[in-house]
Amino acid sequence: MRRIVAAGLALVLVVGWFVVRLVDIQVVRAAELNEASQDVRSETRVIYGERGAIVDADGTVLAESVMRYNITLSPKQALATRSFERGTGDDAVDVTLDEALGELGDVLGRSAGELRTQIEGELAKDPGADFSYVAKRVDTDVYERVKALRIPFVYSEEAPGRRYPNGAVAGNLLGFVTDEGEAGAGLEYSEDACLASEDGEMTWLHSLKDWVAIPGSEVVNTSAHDGGDLQLTIDADLQYFVQRIAAARVAETGADWATVTVMEAKTGKLLAVADVPTVDPNSPSSVDATDRGSRAFSAPFEPGSTFKALTSASVIDAGKGSPTSGVTADYRYLPPNGANINDSHYHGPTNYTMTGMLIDSSNTAMSMFGEQVGDEQRYQDMLDFGLGAESEVGFAGEEPGDLHGGPENWDNQTKYATMFGQGLTTTAIQITSAYQALANGGVRMPVSLVEGCRQSDGTVTEVPSDEGRRVVSEKAADQTSQMLEQVYLHGWLADQWEIPGYRVAAKTGTAQVPDGNGGYQSGYLVSVSGFAPADDPEFVVSVSIMNPVKMNSSAASAPVFQQVMSQVLKKYRTVPSGAQAPELPATW
Repeated sequence: MRRIVAAGLALVLVVGWFVVRLVDIQVVRAAELNEASQDVRSETRVIYGERGAIVDADGTVLAESVMRYNITLSPKQALATRSFERGTGDDAVDVTLDEALGELGDVLGRSAGELRTQIEGELAKDPGADFSYVAKRVDTDVYERVKALRIPFVYSEEAPGRRYPNGAVAGNLLGFVTDEGEAGAGLEYSEDACLASEDGEMTWLHSLKDWVAIPGSEVVNTSAHDGGDLQLTIDADLQYFVQRIAAARVAETGADWATVTVMEAKTGKLLAVADVPTVDPNSPSSVDATDRGSRAFSAPFEPGSTFKALTSASVIDAGKGSPTSGVTADYRYLPPNGANINDSHYHGPTNYTMTGMLIDSSNTAMSMFGEQVGDEQRYQDMLDFGLGAESEVGFAGEEPGDLHGGPENWDNQTKYATMFGQGLTTTAIQITSAYQALANGGVRMPVSLVEGCRQSDGTVTEVPSDEGRRVVSEKAADQTSQMLEQVYLHGWLADQWEIPGYRVAAKTGTAQVPDGNGGYQSGYLVSVSGFAPADDPEFVVSVSIMNPVKMNSSAASAPVFQQVMSQVLKKYRTVPSGAQAPELPATW
């Protein structure tokens, strides 16, 4: 009897203990244990948002997001693997470690010995090493080939990347994204607020045996958000053409570099901004760091004689001169303040009109015309033309140029030098914009490179301003344009930049380039800026070529201007000019 009672009591105690444990597990600690089990069986994964595309004015894709993959392996698992079985049934084969490393190396372009050395090196540093990269950011084809090898110690992870389908076309503008996914330069950097995406996060449950995801267990913790698409004003086809022409001329003349810009005269929109050398954003490290940006925005230079058109417009606007106004200018001019001005070539006293001054590009005559306008007014006109400040584009690395602080900081020589494009610096974009104002009846439009940012919901943000600002009177702009037509018709490059059927207004320049240390570089920058058709301007083209050692004059840049402007007029089916340019006297 005692045994029965004892057994019954023991049974009650055991059952009671199980009941208590059951209540503890299923009631008291249910939430805690359930959470712990979820942690063991759950996995978290990033949901990558897609960085926005960059497209040209017609929607041609210049930059887009693609999924790439990092290939990894477990060093400790690799070295523990003597062989593994690949396939099933009669098709199963044994694969040794060396064979597997050889196969992997063939796909990734590495040798089996190199991979083994990496594995052994990782384990030497950490005997429990379970992770090591063997290739980063491979494309889908390589990823699929690696996956097909079914090597048990080899894994992969997603690595969103960037692709530039047109290679170096507009590469100087686009910039690039680093291997870490960070915006590195150009528009990728300056417009990152538009393009950047936001990653999300999801979790799911998997089986403990083979880590297969359990259907229906996925939970999105945070949604991903795609970036906006950036639409540019650039025409990709024209950009390609301009880059090709500029590159050919740089090679032909032995120049260091060149920039060519094309702008709509009535809107300020940039249709092409070519820099040579340029960069293929798919491989930015393949060129020097100095060639990865856009010198059109970031390389200020003394504009030289192209600037005389701006000073002439200021003189006419102030009522101090006209295309037929005259001065008598010698080879050298010694104004009362002690400055010393020389022309680039010797000549005796010449009765120049303002038109003739531009045709012969006389510094002395320009000084005589320019001194009739107060320094403060000339300086204000420079600011209104967009000089001395970054353009509205806000391009990464853009330089404002240097007007040396205005008249209160100008010495006696600088007072005159600033009349003919010396003693100050501008960028190619600024000169193009200033000529746009002259072409547009004296109204400067904001420089634009971006049309806007199209969000995923279809809304468009970051639309640039289209409100112009008058710089000089329409009369001053028109008369300056007529004088520039005489430069085109009768200047020393007349036979090298002729564009049949169109009236063209243009001016050349030869200038020194600051070296950043208070001096000048050894070579000269030669340039041409102008617009057409001059009777109803549609396009502005500006060409700058640095140190063309085989032809160190504006003759190096004139053919580029002619070819680019001809292509632009043809591409956009611009109506030819209906009348001849009016003749203006060069002397009086």
